[in-house]
Amino acid sequence: MTESLVVGVDAGATSTRVAVHTLDGTRVGYARAGAGNPSAHGLAKAVANIGEALAEALGAHDGAQVVASLAGVAGHVQEMVPELAKVWGRHRIPEGPQYRGDVTIGYAAGTAEPDGSLLLSGTGAVAARLKGYDLDALADGLGWLLGDAGSGFWIGRQAAKAAVAAFDRGLPVEAIAAGLPVEEGGLPVGEDGLPVEEGGLPVKDGGLPVKDGGLPIEAVEGGTGEAGSASHGGVLVSLVAQDFLGDERPISPRAVADRIVRLAQADHMRLASLSALVSRAAEAGDPAAAKIVHEAAGHLVATLERVHVAGPVVLAGSVLTSEGPVRRAVMELLAGHTVTTAGDAAGAAAWLAARAVLPEAQARAAHAAFTTLVA
Repeated sequence: MTESLVVGVDAGATSTRVAVHTLDGTRVGYARAGAGNPSAHGLAKAVANIGEALAEALGAHDGAQVVASLAGVAGHVQEMVPELAKVWGRHRIPEGPQYRGDVTIGYAAGTAEPDGSLLLSGTGAVAARLKGYDLDALADGLGWLLGDAGSGFWIGRQAAKAAVAAFDRGLPVEAIAAGLPVEEGGLPVGEDGLPVEEGGLPVKDGGLPVKDGGLPIEAVEGGTGEAGSASHGGVLVSLVAQDFLGDERPISPRAVADRIVRLAQADHMRLASLSALVSRAAEAGDPAAAKIVHEAAGHLVATLERVHVAGPVVLAGSVLTSEGPVRRAVMELLAGHTVTTAGDAAGAAAWLAARAVLPEAQARAAHAAFTTLVA
């Protein structure tokens, strides 16, 4: 007897994942491909990437075994529906996939309850209320330029602004390495964990490069020569400057600020990657990073409160699914709520598809098997 299969698609702005499961939740195929967001990358490219991942995930399985499928797609484009049906047909899958937004499958990745809320913070940020797995209300998700408060991009932009402001106020160029975390032996270390040489300057026991006379170079506020606060130097500013500049050392503090601004303008999306540096600096006790973390958590929970009524809250997106200070701060603010963490979204899409052919109790029992994260 041929075993029935279900297919789930998680098509996002950076990658596409396709999961193939049996009806009891056993994963029998999984594949990744390029971005599947048609709004961001164009319809043809998005469909091609989804098709590539589908072919790899199906492998030797006959598409005719697929009894249900669902595609969760970021960047809804109605023209994608017939295009995906053509791709499904080429693989002998009897019907094209159900077509949903990525918010729906993100929520389903964290709970088998039909009603509740999603709070997502990755590169962007959005909160949503769902009823019967259908989107009922949405807050933020307005994009990096005018919205997405508390997202990875927002967090990274705040970090870049702190670094630029510090050097604009006169923080010495030498301080780029002064606030870096110190390894055993006294040398500051960069993001790669390797010692950072600061222009040949000697390093004293505290890990700070020293000028003539043996006095440590510290953060300066307003160019007055007085020791500044961590918001005008310290771990966060050093990590951000090192990330942008590497071994490059501009000739003046203002030149450092200008260089960081130009590099950020040339590739604004790199700001999102700085969110990891904020977490690292916050864990090291940097007050500026801690302030950004606190503000990000506050923004995210405030966005959630605009839509949440009842039911579980599912946390999704790399900022909230990874252990770190932002997740901890959000969890503290959500004390008293039922909070779960999203698992595999492609598996969740497959589970939503399977609900159409399974008894409710059987579908609920299989939820964990479908949504377990792929190693």
